[in-house]
Amino acid sequence: MSAGGFSGGPPEGAAADWTIPQGWSAYTAQEHATWVTLYERQAEVLPGRACEAFLKGLHALDLHGEGIPDFEQLSDKLERLTGWRVVAVPGLVPDEVFFDHLAHRRFPAGNFIRRADQLDYLQEPDVFHDVFGHVPMLTDPVFADYMQAYGKGGQRAMSMGRLRNLARLYWYTVEFGLLGTPEGLRIYGAGIVSSRTESVFCLEDPSPNRIGFDLERVMRTPYRIDDFQQVYFVVPSLDHLLEVTVSTDFAPLYDRLAGASDIPITAVQPDDRVFTRGTQAYAKAGGRLATAA
Repeated sequence: MSAGGFSGGPPEGAAADWTIPQGWSAYTAQEHATWVTLYERQAEVLPGRACEAFLKGLHALDLHGEGIPDFEQLSDKLERLTGWRVVAVPGLVPDEVFFDHLAHRRFPAGNFIRRADQLDYLQEPDVFHDVFGHVPMLTDPVFADYMQAYGKGGQRAMSMGRLRNLARLYWYTVEFGLLGTPEGLRIYGAGIVSSRTESVFCLEDPSPNRIGFDLERVMRTPYRIDDFQQVYFVVPSLDHLLEVTVSTDFAPLYDRLAGASDIPITAVQPDDRVFTRGTQAYAKAGGRLATAA
């Protein structure tokens, strides 16, 4: 939900921290129906593909209901589990605002929902992506701590001019991360679990590379914002993800990154742990707009 390049203060009607009332009572029957449609589509593809932490969180929060969740009721459930709350924002917010919310265990979520003719793709994250995609993982204590640590890390990265690298960590974990389990690879990234077709593509298509997570490797790798990913990074556990993040001294890491070139998005490095060496056939054929909206 962060985006650089903002100037000036929050938009009219927003508080200083860019939060706004959700306006739950103003949602139309059609908007609630869109949520239900999106939910039911994902309910068909995620069992056996999404990680256990996500599925448990989905159940604990009872996100199906009769439509778009009320953030206050949702936050009360979430706060009892991990101390997080969901706050409504008008869309993308400045980086410093985004990081401050995460550092204080508040997840900023857009309060609008896509139109019924936009089910398969929307460029700006909406309430379905933000709440269905992100919030269930925040019921997991380890992942909840990782998100807070990322927010605090973002504040440090801003002061050191390395947001570009830190954004890649968010992208390849929080948005498009895969988890290694004894049963096989599973999804935990919000950009995948909120997309019907990428939920299948990321695990089953021969096109993308699937590579073991390494912090510096991830932070040197560009990403796609307009289509399916060409590489996915696999963490061995959520505990590992948190431990690496909180135990790393980022100052010398950023110094190394400042003098290092990017690793091409399709590259497989000699020291990579390769789960799948992809054909890249999808990207070579021109791809198409992803549904990870």
